[in-house]
Amino acid sequence: MTRVPDVPGIITAEQVVRTAESIAAVQDDQGGVPWPEGHIDAWNHIECLMALTVAGLRDEARRGYDWLVRHQRPDGSWPMKVRDGEPAEAAGESNHAAYVAVGVWHDLLVTGDEDFARSMWPMVTRALDFVIGLQTARGEILWQRDAEGSPADYALLTGCSSIHQGLRCGALLAERLGDPQPDWELAADQLGHVIAGHPEAFADKSRFSMDWYYPVLGGAVRGAAAAQRFDLEWDTFVVPGLGARCVSDQPWVTGAESCELVLALDAAGLRERALAVFADMQHLRHEDGSYWTGWQFVNERHFPNERSAYTAAAVVLAADALSRATPGSGIFRDAGGREARITGECGCERARA
Repeated sequence: MTRVPDVPGIITAEQVVRTAESIAAVQDDQGGVPWPEGHIDAWNHIECLMALTVAGLRDEARRGYDWLVRHQRPDGSWPMKVRDGEPAEAAGESNHAAYVAVGVWHDLLVTGDEDFARSMWPMVTRALDFVIGLQTARGEILWQRDAEGSPADYALLTGCSSIHQGLRCGALLAERLGDPQPDWELAADQLGHVIAGHPEAFADKSRFSMDWYYPVLGGAVRGAAAAQRFDLEWDTFVVPGLGARCVSDQPWVTGAESCELVLALDAAGLRERALAVFADMQHLRHEDGSYWTGWQFVNERHFPNERSAYTAAAVVLAADALSRATPGSGIFRDAGGREARITGECGCERARA
């Protein structure tokens, strides 16, 4: 049986289980895991399923994957928001679709259940084909397709970084299941190159901490470049003793961003920094095992006044990464480290070479 993660001096295995149980407590009758305000989006839902899997709550996780199967649309996407079983925002986001490959690959790594992975494979193939259908010639992937089927006219760095991981996990899953997908591998190579070398390809969202750490978290930036990236904006986004800001211009730290930063630091081999941030964000823990979404440290109050399942999920995944407890604990570390093949459409010197 897989060991439940614990990080000595910071969080125990029993506390991790209680945090996962706080996610299961808000899961609806259909298997969906909603935001506190009631809607469900596929990305955060999948993150919660991964946390449930880590903590051994397999039945709850599988009900969540059934929810994904039921709500996937013929084009491979999910509505941006689902409320009461119906689309509340009909556009389909590329990063939402890509993350299903991360979730299914993670489930296979942790549980070893190849039959389940095969049952999810048609859903994964439709989702990633939707994703690469939004890739430009240069390599970035547009952030959504609207309800009428028209693609957006720009790409998002955070979203594309997550998509990079999704394509890598999809390719690994395809290889394991004996159905190789070279188009996904090439799409990931092109995308990784653009993330690492072409900031002009993305809309400017640099006030958000996610745009700072996600290129590392998703695997496109590693090694010395990752360390340099962290050093460049560390003082902008990290508040000692509290965690990571959500945005640079507000006195507000958030648990999900803090734990994603932990995962990115761990993936880059910066373990001591990762442990320190993980310890600092524990002030957001509630006595029932759930986590407050954030803390406004000038007003000294929780903001928003909610405890979110996606924050709890990020805590569980960070604990697993730091403890190396499950066979899926390296899913973020293993997203990088591959030399990208590029076609030259971006026009840079490396591509011309």
